[in-house]
Amino acid sequence: MDNRFNEVFPSFDSLNPKFSLGDRIIYCFPNHFSFHLFSKSKDQHFKSCIQQLDNLAIKSSNTPSNALIVMDTSIKNNVASSIIYVYIHNKPIIKTLYHASNITGTEAEFFTIKYGINQATHLHSISKIIVVTDSIHVAKKIFDSSSHPLQKHAAFILKDLREFFSCHQENVIEFWEYPSQSK
Repeated sequence: MDNRFNEVFPSFDSLNPKFSLGDRIIYCFPNHFSFHLFSKSKDQHFKSCIQQLDNLAIKSSNTPSNALIVMDTSIKNNVASSIIYVYIHNKPIIKTLYHASNITGTEAEFFTIKYGINQATHLHSISKIIVVTDSIHVAKKIFDSSSHPLQKHAAFILKDLREFFSCHQENVIEFWEYPSQSK
């Protein structure tokens, strides 16, 4: 019998030193990422949120070191569709559309976030990544150290972010939630 698949690989070994508390990205780079949530409490706040996102896009388009990632994922008839736009200095750099079947909405959202971050972290002279998504709950799972089914995807995202944060002390990523009814 072939036992190679029964081995414990370091990336999935919870006792591996890389997973110690002091080595986790939330402890190494606590000021390099932030979440800006949308409050569904009032209609006036909805308008304010849309205006704030518009201002964010304008400000980002005037700064060549910012990458603005706008993404959306939806599922219809058991087919997930993901679209990702990456803008730098008011120019669309990357536009990607994916379709997949037989996956959950959370898996599709996680993949979309993973792909967008991967693309932005590999662009030269970028010091700030702004992710605009209606899946902020999924984005938060990236930094969740507890065990969850999409932990493998989170590990890839965290690897990209660790390299991005390590390049320059001022590199940051911001996650902005937009209300899904604002499409």
